[in-house]
Amino acid sequence: MSDLSTVVLALAAAGGAWMAWPVPLPIAIGVVGVALLGRWPIILIVGAALLTGTLAARSWAGLHPPRDGAVAGVVTLLGDPATVGAETRVEVRIGTKRVEAWAHGRAARSLTDRLAGERVEMAGRLESVPSSARARLSAQHIAARLSVDRVGAWHTGDPASRLANGVRRTLTRGAQSLSPSHRALFLGFVLGDDRGQSAEVVDDFRGAGLTHLLVVSGENLAFVLALVGPVLRRLAIGGRLLAAAAVLIFFGLLTRWEPSVLRAVAMVSVSMLAWAAGRPSSTVRVLALAITALLVIDPLLVHSVGFLLSVGACTGIVLLARPIADALPGPRPLRDALGVTMAAQLGVAPVLIPVFGGVPVASLPANLLAVPAAGPVMMWGIAAVLPAGVAGGFVARAVCVPTGMLIAWIAGVARWSAAAPLGQLGVAHLLVVGALVLAGVAVRTRRGRLVLVGCATVVLLQPAAGLAAGAPTWHTQPAPGADLYRAGSATVLVVDTARPDQLLRAVHAAGVRTIDLLVMTKQSRTTSAAVASLLARIHARNVAGADAGEVIVGPIDVRINPAGVVVARR
Repeated sequence: MSDLSTVVLALAAAGGAWMAWPVPLPIAIGVVGVALLGRWPIILIVGAALLTGTLAARSWAGLHPPRDGAVAGVVTLLGDPATVGAETRVEVRIGTKRVEAWAHGRAARSLTDRLAGERVEMAGRLESVPSSARARLSAQHIAARLSVDRVGAWHTGDPASRLANGVRRTLTRGAQSLSPSHRALFLGFVLGDDRGQSAEVVDDFRGAGLTHLLVVSGENLAFVLALVGPVLRRLAIGGRLLAAAAVLIFFGLLTRWEPSVLRAVAMVSVSMLAWAAGRPSSTVRVLALAITALLVIDPLLVHSVGFLLSVGACTGIVLLARPIADALPGPRPLRDALGVTMAAQLGVAPVLIPVFGGVPVASLPANLLAVPAAGPVMMWGIAAVLPAGVAGGFVARAVCVPTGMLIAWIAGVARWSAAAPLGQLGVAHLLVVGALVLAGVAVRTRRGRLVLVGCATVVLLQPAAGLAAGAPTWHTQPAPGADLYRAGSATVLVVDTARPDQLLRAVHAAGVRTIDLLVMTKQSRTTSAAVASLLARIHARNVAGADAGEVIVGPIDVRINPAGVVVARR
């Protein structure tokens, strides 16, 4: 098969997984078998679509929830428990079913120190997944929810899980001298563990286009392979393959098989097999075959935003990084860095725009400033902080000094970039930029490329100019449970019920930098946390409760009483 045929094969596998047509499994397997025996690429492409389609249909059909009612027994944790508001969420396996468990109070505190792979005694009540979350949870193979009433004794998991959890706990001990915020970021950079990251920090990285640093990716895997490379090179081909496979599996266990990890591990596996067979392959072919294999193993990955973002970024870099770098003027290192950044952003745009509303313009300078510091954090975390976690004491504190400095720089870049009023790129912007990139590949003269770069710069600055010149809309609802009013230079935000991540992200996306009056109509724990996260990043000149009476903010008249809030223009 040519490289183009493998790309079509991956697209066919993705299409079949998305459509989930219930073709009889023997027919799908038979078509694939005939194609392989006859070496017919077109039939193999059709067979891949049929196979992933029927496997997806069978996966959806297998999501029948267990019978509702009380349950008690030992469950296996499939993920690390995470705090969500006042509760703790964790995915568990009950029998053969994957279940989302929620605990609060004493039960939640009993799960705080547990990790994936461990077995825990639980008692609670099984319930069907609410319709509002059914599509999202079903794509993760979750069949039901468990309301946990009691958590009892716990037991270690299998040997591989015990080893992986031991490494994670050792890394956490090694980073203990870092501030809580920096420690959470460090664990995100090295392990992809985002449980300790505050809503405002996550919003900073999202607004700066740096969320890819908070998940483990192929770069982390490359560092691990670089560390074990000298040992692997001393082995024969068979031993090298077995040892590398063990490293990949352990890396997946350590990082909890996140979608980006699955993509990276699959690509390395395909590359190793091609090398062992004496058939080196292009990166395009390796990526396409890895995607196809993953969708056959788990066709529901096609609905995972994380998987789509990882594939999109990798595809953009593979196809566009070099042409963009060649078309740009300036020194080679800067051109290469810009090429990779722009290619990755163009690659993830088809996912980012419909899901998150756009691609931040700030992502270009933010990645150029932050990524060079993120690499040493990952490498240092694996090579130095892990041994420091064993040694402890002064050694661990000394090792974390450069780590803390680098993380402080990355966090600062994220915060400054997210706060910059640069706006977001939409579909039209990216289509124009893409056309300019293609034109840059065709144009050979220096003057012509400079003209194209100037045009691209104008396109990238347009969202910022639009924010500065555009008249604000009088009333919008940026997030569920929040109302935003703007008239002239005055801004009023009324918060009834809101989640921390949604409120901060929505207000930032609306281009709000200062709030003249913030009204809280309810004092629930979740709403208070949302407002606290908002105030940590956006200045509010006045904050009022439900009994503040009448407040005049420039041309806006706000009447506040326990019965409700009335906002009108004066």
